[in-house]
Amino acid sequence: MLPDTAEIVEVSPRDGLQNEGRPVGTADKLHLIESLVRAGVRRIEATSFVHPARVPQMADAEAVMAGLPRVPGVIISGLVLNRRGAERAIAAGCDELTFTVVASEAFGQRNQGQTIEQGLLAWAEVAAMARAAGRRATVMVAAAFGCPFEGAVDPARVEAMVRQVLRSAPEEVGLADTIGVATPRQVMDLFGRVRAAVASAGTGRAAMRAHFHNTRNTGYANAYAALLAGATVLDSSAGGVGGCPFAPRATGNIATEDLLFLLDGLGVRHGIERGAVAALDPWLAGVLGHAVPGQLGKTDAWPPVP
Repeated sequence: MLPDTAEIVEVSPRDGLQNEGRPVGTADKLHLIESLVRAGVRRIEATSFVHPARVPQMADAEAVMAGLPRVPGVIISGLVLNRRGAERAIAAGCDELTFTVVASEAFGQRNQGQTIEQGLLAWAEVAAMARAAGRRATVMVAAAFGCPFEGAVDPARVEAMVRQVLRSAPEEVGLADTIGVATPRQVMDLFGRVRAAVASAGTGRAAMRAHFHNTRNTGYANAYAALLAGATVLDSSAGGVGGCPFAPRATGNIATEDLLFLLDGLGVRHGIERGAVAALDPWLAGVLGHAVPGQLGKTDAWPPVP
């Protein structure tokens, strides 16, 4: 059964830009975030607090946070991978810390230099830090459906990881299809396992969140399947931009504007003006130096505007 509403987490300023070869300036990042806020977006992953040598596009994390006008009701989150990142995110004023644990040993080593067990221990530490600082703490299990180096990921492994991260009482627990290999049946199965884990955790009812890439054109079908399976929070990126520097040939996230069109057709409320997001596509293409994957910005409004 579909939910009445879905919460959108806009990830274009972070996941959308991190893999781009052309440097994107702080002023352009701030313009993007401010435009998204005006369109009605109320949760934005603004940056990541990682080593600039690893992800050069995120070298200005503190400058982005310092330049953002704080709007009541808008939650600004930062991606962190370890204690140092969490310290920076808290000091910079993030409302929410999003932590990533990776369901693949090989990808975890390449992405953040951690084994699965080290990632789980680091998450517990970061969750405690966030709670002590009065910030939200959310956790995403990355490469939950497949790894570019190890292949398919065992759903039982992901389920076990979810049960462990729930011990630290996250606000949300999410699954990320980092390389875009999931299909709707797999999504239904794995989110069903997460739903059962959340129900039996005894640490509060964490919301379920989904993060899909559209590498093989299944991202929107997977978002629909996740909603049917009980997810109420969906990540997306304006223009469908994105990718992972540590995953070969990983392409963009599902496009926010295209996802909103789907949600509108399903009768799922989201509170965002999809036309305003679609209108960003030409500007994004100019900033990045290439066309963006999102479709709504390339076609006429529907229903037609009188």
